[in-house]
Order: sequence, then structure tokens, then C-alpha cells
Amino acid sequence: MTSLHRDITTPGRPEVREVSAGIYAYIQPDGTWWINNTGFLVGPQGVISIDSCSTRRRTQAYQDAIAAVTPAPVRTVVNTHHHGDHTFGNCMFPAAAIIAHERTRDEAIAFGPPRDLPFWDCPDWGDLTLDPPFVTFTDEITLHAGDLRAQVRHVGTAAHTTNDSIIWIPERSVLFCGDLIFNGGTPFLLMGSVAGAIDVLEHVVRPLGARIIVPGHGPVFEDQAPINATLDYLRFVLDVAARSRDAGMTPLAAARETDLGRFAAWPDAERIVGNLHRAYAELAGAPCGAAIDIAAALSDMVAYNGGAPLTCLA
Repeated sequence: MTSLHRDITTPGRPEVREVSAGIYAYIQPDGTWWINNTGFLVGPQGVISIDSCSTRRRTQAYQDAIAAVTPAPVRTVVNTHHHGDHTFGNCMFPAAAIIAHERTRDEAIAFGPPRDLPFWDCPDWGDLTLDPPFVTFTDEITLHAGDLRAQVRHVGTAAHTTNDSIIWIPERSVLFCGDLIFNGGTPFLLMGSVAGAIDVLEHVVRPLGARIIVPGHGPVFEDQAPINATLDYLRFVLDVAARSRDAGMTPLAAARETDLGRFAAWPDAERIVGNLHRAYAELAGAPCGAAIDIAAALSDMVAYNGGAPLTCLA
């Protein structure tokens, strides 16, 4: 097996892109472990931020980027899900209402504040405290940036996590889809559902027909190709899982024997192991998003990666 470490040693510089009037994507290359995209809407009453970042340094850079566009204060932060790359920086927006699905709050509290983890070559988080969402919803909530309506919708089932939400701006056909899409990167379903992610992409995301989609990681896109590529990968995972489980192989053994083909070029290929752990659980009858042994799966990912911690450049 070839080395799975990326050749990237320094992530690219973040970029602010105005995807529609008053709607901005903040893209952080290389967009892999703990390096996410965010975005913001500028309205007459202030700024709505979509997610925060993983470290103090990165969140400060994001705040500086907002300030370069508008002097208006950030009054609202919407978390697309609970993962720390999207929520650890919440505490740096003390004047903002932090909004998310009710399960996002529960999961953020369960994980706790930033801390070094044995599975990653962890970054310097900086001085960050736990600041979970304190305005929660069950199905959908609408935010307003002047005349723009931003519909924040829970996707209805476990997908990337148990608590994914999308932000849909129908008047501009702009969608912020969180980590339902890693454009050009390997999807990660360990804390969600492989089957659920397929269902959400096919029956929630695709039918919107969004003209512009801002993914949680990777470049903004304006066609269906990244959705199709993600679906291809997820179906590939299910196929490998079904054959390997029937053959009595463990997820780690199955991953080691699997030729990733065209997906091998995507960053963070070791996610195949975690995805197989999740797919095996579903094949055994576990409901979408049911609790499984996350630590064991992450340990197997490190083993697949040659025993080295998962690379993080945040």
C-alpha cells in the first residue's frame, strides 16, 4: 500500500468569493481535516455567518475577512453540524446568536471544547471555550438578511452526522450544504450514515436545483458533477462493505484490500475505513446514525495510514 500522506505541506490562502450580491463564501484550501469553508450574508441589520472555524487563528482570519467586506457586526452564527471545524470558533462571536439543530447542540456539548486527540497531528487550537448553539430548532428556521430569506433546514436523517442542516437562499438559488459534500475530497460518514447521505443528496439536495453550491470543504461549484461524484463514492463504499462483510473481513482488512480507483486521488483516503465501519453497522441492521465505536474506527484509520496520526494542517 502506498503512503496516504498528502504532498501538501502548507494550505492555500483563504479566499472570499461573492457568489451572489451580499452572499459570500469563505473558502479555506486545502479543505481537509479541520480546515473548513464558511460563508456569510450581509444585510441591513448585520451579518449572518454560516459556521465558524476550528482554531482561534483561523477564526480571527475569517472575522478579518468579514470586516474587510462590511463594518456591520456579526449578529448570527448558524452551525451546519456539530463538528469542531465548524463550531470551535463560535466563542469568538460573543455578540451573536448561535443557531443550529437541537441535536447539534447536544453533540457539541458531548464533545466538549477543543482538545488534542490521539488520532490527529493536532493544530494549535488557541484559547477557545465551548460555546454551543443556544437557539435551536427541530425542522426548519428562516433567517432574514434584508429582503433575502435564508431557510435553515435539518436534512431529516443522519448523513454526514446525525444533525446536518443546509442553508437555502431560494431567491438567489444559492445553497450552503455543509459537509454533505467534500468537493474533491473524500466524504466522511463515520458519525452519520452512508445510506442516509445517499438519500439526502438524492431527495433533499439535488431537487433544489441550486445554481451555486458552497460545500463544507472544497471549491464552490455550479453543476451536478460534485454531487454525482459523491454519490458514486458512497455507492462504492456500500458495494465494498457488502462484499467484504459477506467474506468475513473486518473493515480495516477490507479497506486494505480495496482498490480505490479514481477515488484514490482524493485527499484523506483513509476515510474509507471509517466509512466501512459505518456501512458494516448499517448492514448489520443498525439504524442510520446509531452509536458505534468511533474510537475503534479512528484507530483503524490510523493503522491504515501506516500508524501515523491523521494529518492536520489547520
